[in-house]
Amino acid sequence: MSVFARRVLATGLIAGLAAAAPNNTRPPLFSPTPTAGWISYGPEFIPEPSGPQPVTFDPAHPFINNAIEYTSARPELKIPEQNSTFPVADLSNPLLQPWARDELRKLNDRVLAGRPLYSRQSSCWPMGVPGFLLYVVAPIYILQTPRMVYLITTNDHMVRHVYLNVPHSRAPKPSWYGESIGHYEGEWLVVDTVAISTKAFVDNYRTPHSDALHVVERFHMIEGGKTMEVKVHIEDKGAFTSALDVSQRYARAERDPLREQVCAENNANYFNHEIDPIPQAEKADF
Repeated sequence: MSVFARRVLATGLIAGLAAAAPNNTRPPLFSPTPTAGWISYGPEFIPEPSGPQPVTFDPAHPFINNAIEYTSARPELKIPEQNSTFPVADLSNPLLQPWARDELRKLNDRVLAGRPLYSRQSSCWPMGVPGFLLYVVAPIYILQTPRMVYLITTNDHMVRHVYLNVPHSRAPKPSWYGESIGHYEGEWLVVDTVAISTKAFVDNYRTPHSDALHVVERFHMIEGGKTMEVKVHIEDKGAFTSALDVSQRYARAERDPLREQVCAENNANYFNHEIDPIPQAEKADF
């Protein structure tokens, strides 16, 4: 699609959003132009000051990420002098049920034995929910229509579909990004997601979850539209001992419109590292 066509589409969508919003109030417009994207603050969730904490790195094995765009999104941060590391999870986190802790221990043993543990996105695997919020370097884009909100990553064009103002299905089939139902509450976009495939993980430590995972995200803009904040409430009675509240922030980035970027093309294992195989469909979807 040409830049001109995208601009025409965006203009029409803005008008449609105003007509579809409750009480004729216009909902927040997260990507007002085709070049407006959002770059995440980093590959980990931002913890709350108190209460249950998300899985993070083992203090004896700090997780160092050298994503250049991540630091440029936050000028106050400096690029670490150390080389990047693979994640080693802190197994003492009381949030984890025993089986989930055991799964992370296996991954820790793998890294500590000198084997790599790249992010799933590096091998073209979907990040799931809430892992979608942890994509780094490249921006995400948000396309809003009266009936649907599309959350789109630059990398491989992973797309989440948020259906507006409808109930959840009675028995939704599990999928990588689950079934997301959304609505606007003033300046907030509220997204409720269930039926998330257990093949996906909660975070970049590959924290597992059960089929009971339930995620509620609340998107809004702060700092005059320069920053997007996402408040996240996570419940999983099958994997966690309690509910968890975290957040993520994004810096607004005005760049070129979303371009084609196919992950699987030329994605070779140049350094003979042990990486996840690129996913392949076993049967056609249609």
